[in-house]
Amino acid sequence: MEAIMNFLQSTGFAQIGQNPLCLVMILVSCILLYLAIVKRFEPLLLLPIAFGMLLTNLPGAGMYHAEYFANGVIDWAALGTGHGGLIDYLYLGVKLGIYPCLIFVGVGAMTDFGPLIANPKSLLLGAAAQVGIFLTFIGANLLGFTGPQSASIGIIGGADGPTAIYTTAALAPELLGPIAVAAYSYMALVPVIQPPIMKLLTSKEERRIKMKQLRPVSKTEKILFPIIVTIFVSLMLPSAAPLVGCLMLGNLMRESGAVDRLSKTVQNELMNIVTIFLGISVGATATAANFLNLQTLEILVMGVCAFALGTAGGVLLAKLMNVFAKEKVNPLIGSAGVSAVPMAARVSQVVGQKEDPSNFLLMHAMGPNVAGVIGSAVAAGVLLSLFG
Repeated sequence: MEAIMNFLQSTGFAQIGQNPLCLVMILVSCILLYLAIVKRFEPLLLLPIAFGMLLTNLPGAGMYHAEYFANGVIDWAALGTGHGGLIDYLYLGVKLGIYPCLIFVGVGAMTDFGPLIANPKSLLLGAAAQVGIFLTFIGANLLGFTGPQSASIGIIGGADGPTAIYTTAALAPELLGPIAVAAYSYMALVPVIQPPIMKLLTSKEERRIKMKQLRPVSKTEKILFPIIVTIFVSLMLPSAAPLVGCLMLGNLMRESGAVDRLSKTVQNELMNIVTIFLGISVGATATAANFLNLQTLEILVMGVCAFALGTAGGVLLAKLMNVFAKEKVNPLIGSAGVSAVPMAARVSQVVGQKEDPSNFLLMHAMGPNVAGVIGSAVAAGVLLSLFG
């Protein structure tokens, strides 16, 4: 009889009373699973994030222990004695900055920097779109968040999930759950959030501007580009070297043609494996204590503001460039400066074609789009230098 009682007391059902809010988090995780599976909101990452959230909030499962990573310090003693749960060990890849960098290798291998090389002005549009990061940083600071927390919230405006995770894991790990959910949710909502802002800030005539076809980019240029960018950015901002270096390594694998097998591996097998580990680990940080509070709501609101400001920054700079440029730029491509590749570029194409079906902006928009990937990594490097 005693054995039966011990068994019943050890079940998760018996432990729900100690933390009833876990039921709310289980419901939230199920809603996110619905959005990932049925609505296809960034399912490749939202699904593992939601399932990680489910696992960490199951009473008694003991798969993740937030106390082992409290105050930004890893409790190696507890982990070394085998008292950690499965997700504790997987989370080390996030905490040590391994997973986001490996994701960037895969992103680099899948990215064509040709449109950016063909039109270097695109780099300015990618940089302008990062204004949302720094304006939101200021706003979060005014609301009472600490400097590192404000930096982590602001980075949502870059629309780059791995960069947001990398920065938050280093500066404000206690906010990792809500920031990751916000970052990937807003990336999925690019086609909903961006068009109203783009139309509000541009006239019908501006949206119908046609741009000249981009010049061909040589193989030599494509090979030299990642090498030069890595050297320049790393010397200027060493804290950005891990992200930018990994991004350019993947791109060099793609463009060199010398390591096709490695390039295919990082684009597929490595990318898929790391995505699973990253999603589950990040989702596991969304415990009831970290997620169910006013702070989370503020993060979600400021995240969408950061995204909107980034979109507006790119569009407005494109309009400013048209004041001085002989060859006009369609301001719609400025919105692609947020680094949601290639979704933001596709939105520029769709909005432009609604005004003129014969206008093709996709390749022009890819320039600011891939510039935004570099820009968000550089912005993260700046914030890590200031608060890391």
